Amino acid sequence: QVQLAESGGGMVQAGGSLRLSCVASVGRFGVTDMGWYRRAPGQQRDTVATITSGGTTTYSDRIRGRFTISRDNAKRTIYLQMDSLKPEDTAVYYCNANWQTIERRYDFWGQGTQVTVSS
Repeated sequence: QVQLAESGGGMVQAGGSLRLSCVASVGRFGVTDMGWYRRAPGQQRDTVATITSGGTTTYSDRIRGRFTISRDNAKRTIYLQMDSLKPEDTAVYYCNANWQTIERRYDFWGQGTQVTVSS
């Protein structure tokens, strides 16, 4: 069973920074793709940033240049450094772990951490 534990959320003023962390209890972390997603009130969950097991990153256009995703395989942890935060970044942020086999894709989600940006 894979468990993901997010931390680092909170309340910050616009222009401020937060750093989210996600610790994964997965033995195969080094070959697991990871990502951050978010759900704003009344909206669907959207992709924020992803990082493959090889370190390739992708970013949503809405946050590119402001957020940075990274991973530390030794600590089985991924991070999301969020700078220049805007009120529209307010959402619950979720950590995702996934891998693909011949038969299917496996997805696991954390409980989420709230980020609130005030104007």
